[in-house]
Amino acid sequence: MELKLYDTLAREKRPFKPLDPANVRMYVCGPTVYDFAHIGNARPAIVFDVLFRLLRHLYGADHVTYVRNITDVDDKINARAAQEYPGLPLNEAIRIVTEKTEKQYHEDVDALGCLRPTVEPRATEFINRNDTSTDMIRLIDRLVADNHAYVAEAHVLFDVSSMPDYGKLSRRSLDEMIAGARVEVAPYKRSPMDFVLWKPSRPGEPSWPSPWGLGRPGWHIECSAMSAALLGETFDIHGGGIDLVFPHHENEIAQTRCAFHTPVMANYWMHNGFLQVEGEKMSKSLGNFVTIRELLATKKFGGRMWPAEVLRLNMLRTHYHQPIDWTAAALEETEIILRRFCGRIKQFEFARRGLPTKERDLQLSPPSEIVAALADDLNTPLMLAKAHELYGDDFIDQTLLLIGIDVCSYAKGLRTRDMSVISDKIEPLIAARFEARKRKDFKEADRIRDELGAMGVVLKDTKDGTTWEVAR
Repeated sequence: MELKLYDTLAREKRPFKPLDPANVRMYVCGPTVYDFAHIGNARPAIVFDVLFRLLRHLYGADHVTYVRNITDVDDKINARAAQEYPGLPLNEAIRIVTEKTEKQYHEDVDALGCLRPTVEPRATEFINRNDTSTDMIRLIDRLVADNHAYVAEAHVLFDVSSMPDYGKLSRRSLDEMIAGARVEVAPYKRSPMDFVLWKPSRPGEPSWPSPWGLGRPGWHIECSAMSAALLGETFDIHGGGIDLVFPHHENEIAQTRCAFHTPVMANYWMHNGFLQVEGEKMSKSLGNFVTIRELLATKKFGGRMWPAEVLRLNMLRTHYHQPIDWTAAALEETEIILRRFCGRIKQFEFARRGLPTKERDLQLSPPSEIVAALADDLNTPLMLAKAHELYGDDFIDQTLLLIGIDVCSYAKGLRTRDMSVISDKIEPLIAARFEARKRKDFKEADRIRDELGAMGVVLKDTKDGTTWEVAR
């Protein structure tokens, strides 16, 4: 089955041909660990987890390497550490903040059903390594030696003019790039577009020895060093959010290609679209900033807590390449869809029990139509549509497991989940059905029963009235 992926650099869908089918390699930019991850951060985590699962399905779990970094050196981290632990030395406070935030991030994306990457390096582990592998200082030194970078006032800067096709990924004009990069005006720069590879640390900030003095790396060089050290000078797929195309990924390409004299850094560049909340850009000033943790464990969004499976499925109902509007109404629709799938699981479990093991396992393999939809540039909306078309067949749980949703686990959770969050909707519907039955409008009564069934509610009519319970 041919896998096709949309390549941002080529601006088209291309057949995926790995450099080595026995070792398919993917790098995705990970979190900067200074605060709880917001729902926008969850999108690349989920999208590239689905791609990781698909690659493992197509090439074998032992033949795919997925690297997602953790940025643990950054001005935002320094500021958060100084704010939260003013009585501690900054380096000690930074360690506490980054370890705590990394743990929170793992808890949240684990809850969303994301597999852990094969390797999850911390940026500080690749600044200056004692072995002979690639690190940031070695990479910067190569760029300086080859006249792609220069030293000025204890800074090392990449010379953008040394790379003729700089800007090819984002396809922006020079003026657009200057505006988009929010370039720092500094007298030591040869050009406004030149960007920092190494900079001196301020007193008390983390610092490492280097040929250019005590200091720390710029943001962009981190991913170039980690990807080269763990995946090679050229690898298969580089992913991240669309907001990283410029300047971060553009600068990664420049550094890596110039350091290693390669025509490309990665053969495929993939980016997920923007996420907005209730029709607006998410921001704290608008009051619509919401974290994964808040969605899972508080009633801040839509007046209720949301099951992790609902959050994940809702994210995948929109194609990863398109923008997504995160709304409470969409989450409610997604929950109804998931409950319908749960109803099928119950029926299929009874059917499976009498099957021989080999036949049962064969039935649980996702059908070719499902895999083909995912192989078409991770077309999860098409995959879900195919799942609805094939609604009566015995594969719903394996189909959803392919995209990381354990619908069986969700179904079991319904037995104990607090249903009070939707009871205000259930009781009026039951009352409306009662009135329809009184006036002998059985068509309307049946319609309401079906609507409640889609919500995962089972009605029981007795001589004393109607009761309801969650579908088991």
